Amino acid sequence: MEVKIGIAESQRELVVSSDQTPDEVSKLVDEALAGGDGLLRLVDEKGRKYVVRAAHIAYVEIAPEEGRRVGFAIG
Repeated sequence: MEVKIGIAESQRELVVSSDQTPDEVSKLVDEALAGGDGLLRLVDEKGRKYVVRAAHIAYVEIAPEEGRRVGFAIG
């Protein structure tokens, strides 16, 4: 699954490929924005950890990864 995080006052976005489900990521985002320590923590499929301050999150896009199409069209 792919997660895109827009960072406030930055033209670039953080893209993380995660093995977590969309519901799990959504819950983590909700918890980070609701309070606590104010940090969003994600782990990508290679085990790298990402920590983003919730106060600097402009948007989060959670999209299930589409299967890659392989093959040839005849026509």
